[in-house]
Amino acid sequence: MARVKGAMMTRKRRNKVLKAAKGYYGSKSKHFKMAKQAVMKSGNYAYIGRKQKKRDFRALWITRISAGCKANGTNYSKFMCGLKRAGIDLNRKMLSEIAIYDKEGFAALVEKANAAL
Repeated sequence: MARVKGAMMTRKRRNKVLKAAKGYYGSKSKHFKMAKQAVMKSGNYAYIGRKQKKRDFRALWITRISAGCKANGTNYSKFMCGLKRAGIDLNRKMLSEIAIYDKEGFAALVEKANAAL
């Protein structure tokens, strides 16, 4: 049998890495060795970023809810405790949207939360 060398697969693998490194600065987009390191590092950053995005959005929602609570004369922790005791199950994303776009509705939620305390 004829010997099969890996030229085609090697070239495909290298081109895949270089394609992923397209747009990188300097030799990181041209040389395979540098591109491979840069793509691996950017993959790590992307993985970490997907986790951090969830934390960042939750912190943003809490900040918006807290601002809405302060405008209605209460604080965030009392508001959330009151909602839980009142049996109102709204997640923080929806509460922040209500706090921004429906001030009267959020004020009604604050009243219900205060009544449950």
